[in-house]
Amino acid sequence: MTAALSLGTHRVRAVGQAARTALAAGSPWVDTAPNYAQGRAHEELRPVLRECPAVRVATKTGFFTEEQGRAALADGVLTKEGAAGRHSLDRSFVRWQTERSLVALGRLDLVFVHNPEHHDQSLDRAAPHGLIREAFAVLEEFVHAGRIGGYGVATWSGLTSEAFTVPELLTLAGQAAGSEEHHFAGLQMPVSLIMDTPIRQALNGGGPLAQAKDAGLLTFGSAPLHGGVLLDAMTPELVNLIRPGLSAAAAALLAAGSCPGLDVVLTSASTREHWDDMAKVLATPLTAQELRKVTNELASE
Repeated sequence: MTAALSLGTHRVRAVGQAARTALAAGSPWVDTAPNYAQGRAHEELRPVLRECPAVRVATKTGFFTEEQGRAALADGVLTKEGAAGRHSLDRSFVRWQTERSLVALGRLDLVFVHNPEHHDQSLDRAAPHGLIREAFAVLEEFVHAGRIGGYGVATWSGLTSEAFTVPELLTLAGQAAGSEEHHFAGLQMPVSLIMDTPIRQALNGGGPLAQAKDAGLLTFGSAPLHGGVLLDAMTPELVNLIRPGLSAAAAALLAAGSCPGLDVVLTSASTREHWDDMAKVLATPLTAQELRKVTNELASE
């Protein structure tokens, strides 16, 4: 089973236009964050989401723009030092930012705690774990009030650096909820041929994606093209090994989207032609054997 192609708005400039294109092409999810598009992503998405009530929406809490930091400072949510940091998981800030996201977007199916490893600057793992637990506790309140569907963690390096593990996140969610009946529902992490450790692990039945699926979490793969960097590394030989006749972008996306245990793969494709091409490619995913050949070839280089 291949991952569902969905819109990720990181690095997208014309967010509203990209969303209309993606949703018309059948994207089941829109993933965004308050700090994306220099803080304009939510505003640009609002009218599109009103027109498309069936699409599911995920945003994040943690990072903020300079302007948003000033607003949080003026509201007494952050200190001057905290506002200068551009990232906070303090309970009051998480509550404030999630309230603003709800007003801006109208609905939230998932709220990801955004890169909690951002605060992991030492070998002391207890501090970031405490921040994650406190953020989860606030988001549990939103779920119980019927205002968001669930929450999760969107990480760049937290799982690969072992700042935290999926079992630890599940434990923190249980502590935040006060029972095993928590609402930790999603995990987002990079999955690509550059950051391919999750693919290798999943092919062997282990790693965070396998752990997340065993726990019933929805899994999102971000940065399948590694911000475009991967395209320069996609040699004709590598593309041909993945599937002859594809473009470099399509081959890279196919490899990521074929990763076992991945439910959603996020892309910033902005034209309908690009979306249709990617969707057509993902309709026939690589088999585990084919994907293993690709990762083995990369490992031998």
